[in-house]
Order: sequence, then structure tokens, then C-alpha cells
Amino acid sequence: MKLGITLSTALVASVSWATMAAAQTELSMWYHGAGNEAESSALQLIIDDFNASQPDYKVVVESFPQESYNDSVVAAALAGNLPDILDVDGPVMPNWAWAGYMQPLQIDESAIEGFLAGPLGYWDGQLYSVGFWDAAVAMMSRQSTLDALGLRTPTVDNPWTGEEFMAALDAAKASGDFEYAFDLGMPWTGEWYPYAFSPFLQSFGGDIVDRSTYATAEGALNGPEALAFGEWWQSLFADGYAPGTSQDPADRDTGFIDGKYAFSWNGNWAALGALAAHDDVVFLPSPDFGNGPKIGAASWQFGVSASSENAEGASAFIEFALQDKYLANFSNVTGLIPATAEAAAMTDNYAEGGPLEVFFGLSEGQAMVRPVTPGYVVSAKVFEKAMADIANGADVADTLDAAVDEINSDIERNGGYGH
Repeated sequence: MKLGITLSTALVASVSWATMAAAQTELSMWYHGAGNEAESSALQLIIDDFNASQPDYKVVVESFPQESYNDSVVAAALAGNLPDILDVDGPVMPNWAWAGYMQPLQIDESAIEGFLAGPLGYWDGQLYSVGFWDAAVAMMSRQSTLDALGLRTPTVDNPWTGEEFMAALDAAKASGDFEYAFDLGMPWTGEWYPYAFSPFLQSFGGDIVDRSTYATAEGALNGPEALAFGEWWQSLFADGYAPGTSQDPADRDTGFIDGKYAFSWNGNWAALGALAAHDDVVFLPSPDFGNGPKIGAASWQFGVSASSENAEGASAFIEFALQDKYLANFSNVTGLIPATAEAAAMTDNYAEGGPLEVFFGLSEGQAMVRPVTPGYVVSAKVFEKAMADIANGADVADTLDAAVDEINSDIERNGGYGH
């Protein structure tokens, strides 16, 4: 009799789970991380937990190589074949929202309470996307290098001034101990240029576009502050402080570890490798060139496509994924900065006393999102070309004026991009 009850209970449970699985509405999801097993496994854990947590929806993910992902989304949007849930690079999101690819999220504001600014994707006053992590750039060096050069160790609260930074580069150059004083990562083209280099421009007081209106780049990218930045930028290469656009990519990857550079402008993703090679590596804040120290912010994020017929379920998945335990696990698996202080405290690297704790502080205190405009996808490429041309010796004023003209023409062609 007892056996019969047990079998009956098991049968009922089996039928119930089968019914739930059959009743679940499938939510399609696209992700840019094909080939990245660590990220994919962390994401799949969230998907599996969500699918098992409720009877209404089942998320099914399809991964794409990052290099072709954006083109795949644009092609699918034109064909009317977007998935329910989209993965989107933070600075690209306003363009996709403006173009009608995405819709605002339907999540409770409490779910993003305490989030860093970088992982939150706002457009036109509404939240369209949220990320699990942020990434921060720091000036990597070694304490032994600072001591040998007689330099003070800057902190987040007391960074180097622009003058102090140039004095540090002069000291490194004069020492004769390094091939170059400063490695900027010039072989990393594409989004690296606006992400990593426009914060220097912003610290000088300029910008890629005028953020008060987003209607023009005039004055922001070619005003006195931008010209001062451009002259400084060119001097890094003309005066032999940094390798230029012809830098060997292998030197970018290992040059700092190999002792070729005194300072390296690099991200938290490279930090553990540097620490493994040298236990006295220090991560220094960006210098203050007059308008505060700045670094880039914004990460890959998740949003809901405008064509989704299951927007409520898609938003429910994204809200579910924002639990601190998932943010912490994603950080532990990838090494990236978790989106909240609570999640950081649960990680191996970013908890108090952790080897990468400083990066959370940098992201919290210095990070600045790239221009929040649909036109960013064009202006970023214009900025990249201008920075490469100036590094290669082009006239600073002429190059920045031409960049402004190109950006303004694009804004005009697109009717101001909805601003």
C-alpha cells in the first residue's frame, strides 16, 4: 500500500512537471559570447534557474561570435526576426532603441537599486537595458617602479594631476629602464579608442559631442580644451613617451609584464595576469587633467526587442538575473566588476581586501558613460580615426575640425537622432 502511494505521488509529480514544461512559453535570447565558455556557463546557470523557478516561460539562448553579433541583430531587425531578449553593448543601445529594435524594460526599480551607473542603459528617460557587470581601466604600474622613480602613489581620492603624470613619464623615460614610459594599447582598435581615450579628452574639458543638446560636436571636440587635449595626445607619440599605431600587438599583451613599459593603460580583465607575474603591481587612477579624473563605463547589457510578443516574460527573466548571487558568480567566473557593492562583497576579487577591490572604486568614482545618443555608433568611429591620425602626426586643429564636420553632418542627416 505504501509503495502504491509512493508510485502514485511520483506519477502525479512527473505529469505535473511535464505539463509545466509543455505549457512554458519559449523566450528566444541572443548572446554575443559564442566561444567564451566561462561567460556562457555563468549565463546558462541563470537561465536554468529561471526556467525551473516558474511555469510560464522557458528561455532558450543562441550565441553568436562578438565580431558578427551587431550585424546579425541589424539584419534580423530589418527582416523582422529579432528574438525576445537581446544582448547589447551599452553605448550602442540608444541607437537600437531609437531605430525601433528595442522597448523599455518592465522591471521593478528596486531590482536596480545600488547598481553602478555603467551597467544601466537609459534612453529618452527610460530604462532599456541592464548589465551584470562593468569594466574599469587603470594605470598599471609596479610599486617598485614608483619607488625607484621617486613618485608618490596616487589614490582614487588623490590622483595625479596632469603635471604630475607628465613628470612621472619624464622620470620613466629618463631612467633608461624602459622601451617606453607609457603603453596605451594602440593596436586595440575599434571601441577601445572611445572607451579608453575619450575620458582623457573629457578630463581636459572637451567631449566627443556637446552633451547638453547632442545636436553638435562644435566646441566640444574642437574647442580650446579639445585642442589642448589633442596637442597633449600627439606629444605622447611625437616625444617618444608611448608606442604608436604600429605597436606590435604582442607587446601590448605582454610588454608591461616583460618590463618594456613603466605604465600601462589597461582594464581589470588584464589585472590578474599582471598580478600573477609581479606581486607588487599597483592599479592607479586616471590623472586629473583639470576637470576631474575620468574613465570609461558601460558594459554589455540585456534588453527586450520591440517586436517581442512576450515582453513581460522577457523583462521577468532580466529582473530575475539581477540577483546579487548571479552578479557575484558572473564576476567570479569572468573576473569582471560586479554591478553592485553587495555582489562585490560576495566575490573573490572585489570584496574588501580583494586583489581587484580598487577597480570597483574606480568604476564607482571615476566612470563616465560614452555619449548617450543614437549617433554614437558613427561619432565613435570618427573619433577613433581622428585619434589615430593625430597620433600619426596629422595637424591637430584641422583633424578635430574635420571630425566635427563629419559628426555634425551625420546628426543633421538623421534629424537630430530624436533629441
